[in-house]
Amino acid sequence: MVESFPILTILPPLVAIIMVIATRKVLASLASGVILSILLITNFHPVESLKLLFSSVLELFWADGAPNWYNILILAFLLELGAITAIVLMSGGTQAFSNWARKRVKSRRDSQILTVILGMVIFIDDYFNALAVGQISRPISDQHKVSRAKLAYLVDSSSAPTVVLVPLSSWGASIIGIMAPILAASALTMSEMEVFLRSAAMNFYAIAAIILLWVVVLWQLDFGSMRREEQRAASGKGVLADKDDVPGQITDNLPTHDRGTIRALAVPFAVLVVGVISGMYLTGARAADSWSALDAMANADVAMALNIGGIAGLLIALTYCIRYTRHEEKFTAGVITRGSLEGAKSMLPAIYILLLAWMLGSLISELGTGAYFASIVTSLSVTPIWLVPVLFLIAAGMAFATGTSWGSFGILLPLAGEIMNAAAPDGTLLIPAFGAVLAGSVWGDHSSPISDTTILSSTGAGCSVATHVNTQLPYAFVGAAAALTGYILFAITSSALAGFVSMIIGLGIIVVMLKSRNRLTVEEVAAEA
Repeated sequence: MVESFPILTILPPLVAIIMVIATRKVLASLASGVILSILLITNFHPVESLKLLFSSVLELFWADGAPNWYNILILAFLLELGAITAIVLMSGGTQAFSNWARKRVKSRRDSQILTVILGMVIFIDDYFNALAVGQISRPISDQHKVSRAKLAYLVDSSSAPTVVLVPLSSWGASIIGIMAPILAASALTMSEMEVFLRSAAMNFYAIAAIILLWVVVLWQLDFGSMRREEQRAASGKGVLADKDDVPGQITDNLPTHDRGTIRALAVPFAVLVVGVISGMYLTGARAADSWSALDAMANADVAMALNIGGIAGLLIALTYCIRYTRHEEKFTAGVITRGSLEGAKSMLPAIYILLLAWMLGSLISELGTGAYFASIVTSLSVTPIWLVPVLFLIAAGMAFATGTSWGSFGILLPLAGEIMNAAAPDGTLLIPAFGAVLAGSVWGDHSSPISDTTILSSTGAGCSVATHVNTQLPYAFVGAAAALTGYILFAITSSALAGFVSMIIGLGIIVVMLKSRNRLTVEEVAAEA
């Protein structure tokens, strides 16, 4: 059936995405996408469908005759992070950090600025960024009545859009590796690093998303469903909606040490950060047989590095907890163990969502959804320069439907390179095409409810995935509109500068229009109520 009607390949992700937005039932929505994918692959054959379902579940943990270590280690890190959070809470570190922040972070805006700065400083990997920044920032944002939806937006918008622009990150190094053979076949004489940096300047969506992020924080510009979330939080009615199904949320019945210090939180998370960065460098250097930072990042075993940092942080957190609580009768070894398990257990909702998202991603890859989008590009008959905005739209649709930016640019970067090298042999369109593909891929990853980074950003912030998607989408569309304006002006003028300036102007016009409709901040509205 799919062979005759290839457009059906987009049906499973489309159904899952629409259901998430409409019903807010993430697990049911992803499961529906999984089942529909299986039925399409097997042509609705019941026995074959059951076999494929079983093998798809098995491949999450065992693939090609060996353990699927990437998935296993990512899940292990989530459990470790949940345990660290619970242990830090019991040792009094969370409360001490909140007390410290209360004296220094004076307003809702300041707490949001701190989150964005942390997100942009921890640029080494989007998974790590999404989880760590959310966990660190959550006590401060809760204290200043910032909604979890807003925190999730701040975390998500300061992770992938930043990581994709930085060469010394897991994304940047891998992108350079994909670009290298394409450049070797082109007329360009620039180094891979120079091409990456120039294409980063043409990544209009990532740039627009970061600019918009700062405008939103500094102007306190909240609109759409985000404004409703923020108004509820600012008026003291809770940082979460009552019925939100929240991953990574620890119950409040754990015992807490009353005289904890900020070190009980700061040191474990600092060790976590240093451990992950060191782990990425060491595993990458070993795999590449090179001590070059770029080679190391391109070949890093991110999942292993996350666990190196996670286990180190967990041991340090346990050390502080035992040291502070050893003279208190309520803190027995059993209590600390149960607390740690409670923290790990809090991550189970996120793990269930992630497992289903991985299953759906694998099945739609087998179904050929990405190949269908790629075929659209190759079938178009347009002027080569107009392929730049088209590539942005195709990459955005592909990443949104598949939930993976890596899969999108992994397919479309070589494809764009092949097309542009043939259409413009002098290589002049190669860099804009790279920028457009990466921009569209990041938008799709940033917006899709089946994206793993969307799920992990929600987990780190303690926000339901459905709420995060519904509140972030309007902001993502603003950034996409500005980026598309830039690519269209580039296609009209053949000037990268004109495209960049028009993107900035387009973003500015949209922001001013939104501000004129939302003159009062949610704090001012709450004060008047």
